[in-house]
This record gives sequence, C-alpha cells and structure tokens, in this order.
Amino acid sequence: MSKIELKGMTVGEIQEALVPLGVEPYRARQIFQWIYNKNATSFEEMTNLSKSLRQKLSEKAKILTLSPISVRHSSESGTVKFLFRLPDGNAVESVYIPDQKRRTVCVSSQVGCALKCRFCQTGKMGLKRNLTAGEIVDQVLAIERELGVSVTNVVMMGMGEPFHNYENALRAAELFSHPEGIAIGQRRVTISTAGLVPEIRCFTAEKRRFKLAISLNATTNAKRNFLMPINKKYPLEVLLEAVQDYSRQSRNRVTFEYVLLAGENDSVEDARRLRALLKGIHCKINLIPY
Repeated sequence: MSKIELKGMTVGEIQEALVPLGVEPYRARQIFQWIYNKNATSFEEMTNLSKSLRQKLSEKAKILTLSPISVRHSSESGTVKFLFRLPDGNAVESVYIPDQKRRTVCVSSQVGCALKCRFCQTGKMGLKRNLTAGEIVDQVLAIERELGVSVTNVVMMGMGEPFHNYENALRAAELFSHPEGIAIGQRRVTISTAGLVPEIRCFTAEKRRFKLAISLNATTNAKRNFLMPINKKYPLEVLLEAVQDYSRQSRNRVTFEYVLLAGENDSVEDARRLRALLKGIHCKINLIPY
C-alpha cells in the first residue's frame, strides 16, 4: 500500500486522511503548520507530536520534498533559476526574483504546455502532465529551504498554463495564502493565463482574491493568432471583454504581459493599438524584452 502524500492537502483533508491511523483530529492542524509554515520535510522534525505518532506517520504517510538538480545564479539581476526533479523523473523550472523588499518566486503549474506559443520553449515540449497542488507549493518551500528566505510574492508564470490545471493551481494558491501556512497575502499571489476565457469567467464568478495576469503579446487578432494559437479560439475582443468583467467585479488591477519581439509586435503602431485596446481597463502593462 502506497503512503499518503500530505503536501497539497488542507487541514480538513489531513484530518480525514489520518482518521484510519487513529490520529486525534486536532493533530491535523499541527501537522499542517509543520508542513507549510515551518517547512518540515520529515515527521521527525514535528517535536510537538509524540515519538510513537511520528513513527506511525513515517510508516504510513509522506511529505513531498523537491530538491534542485540545477541552480543558476545571476550576479547582474540577483535572480536564481532552479530546475527541480519531480518524483516521476520529470523536471520543472522555478525562478527566485529579489526586488528591494519583494521576494518573488515564479512557479510552474505543468510539465510542458499544450498551447504552443511561438516564442515559448515550454510549448515545444507539448504537455506531459499537470502538477499536483503539492508539487506547485513545494517549489516555493524548496526555494525557501535552499536560500533561507521568506517569499513575499508568488506568480504562476513558469512552465505550463495554470488555467489548464485550474483545480490544482487554485488549490495551491489557497495553500500559499493560508494564514497558518506560508501566509502570503492573496493579493500577492498572481495567476497568469494565455487567455482561457471560460476559466477567467469561472475565476471571476468564484470571486477569487488572487491577482490575474494576461499574456497578451499582440495588438491584432492576426498577429496574436500567429504568436499564440489559443487566440483563434478566444480572440482579443472576447478575451478583453472577460478581463473587463473580472476587473469591474474584483476591483483588482489586471496585469497585461507583453513580450517584445523585434520586428513582430514592437512598432509605434503596436504601442498605439495597445493603448486603445486597454482603454477603460484598470491595469498595468509589463513589457518583457525577449
């Protein structure tokens, strides 16, 4: 019988999972705090649990712990790029980005991606699988362990399309922001999408407090169809209507990410169209040189 994986579970789920082991319900909250707040990687670290309980947990349960197989430091920007090996042998990337008082981690939500955006290396892999909530969360916890820092902001903008892994991405976001866990404020967790309109609508209807970012990258449907094939299914006018509704209902400022591709989408005419497209939307634009 395989061990119970606790990372990725809520307090209630840990409690329910441990009932067959005869674990008292109140212990679930303690275990939750050890996993997410104190960043424990083994049950032996959980010193307010009895030795016999720690032994029982070690035999029947486990705590996912990612270790980097590659770490690359940039002396110029201070960013640190991590490549993490997953339990099944796949690997995902995460990036630590320090900026004055902000310590941001960009996490992956999938192994590979199905969207095939032309400028994105991950799209060339195709989609291999979704990450579990625990695998998404532990990218942040692993970086905290490796660097000895407390992360202040999380962006789901690494490998994969978070809204193609909606349930696990949003579960991870809730775990990031849980006050007894990592305790990153909801407005400091950003989910970036290439423009999956039904999921944006769902995100809006659920009144999620997390921030929304849109990978835009073009100012005409023809150009966006070429750069981002998802636009053929959800063209600019449909996407921006959904984003406008989100902005009105949430009162959150939307971030539009715009990768500058020389000779493709960086003309003065593009800049003017971008201004016109986003007029009336409470937003900011993040220009990213390719």
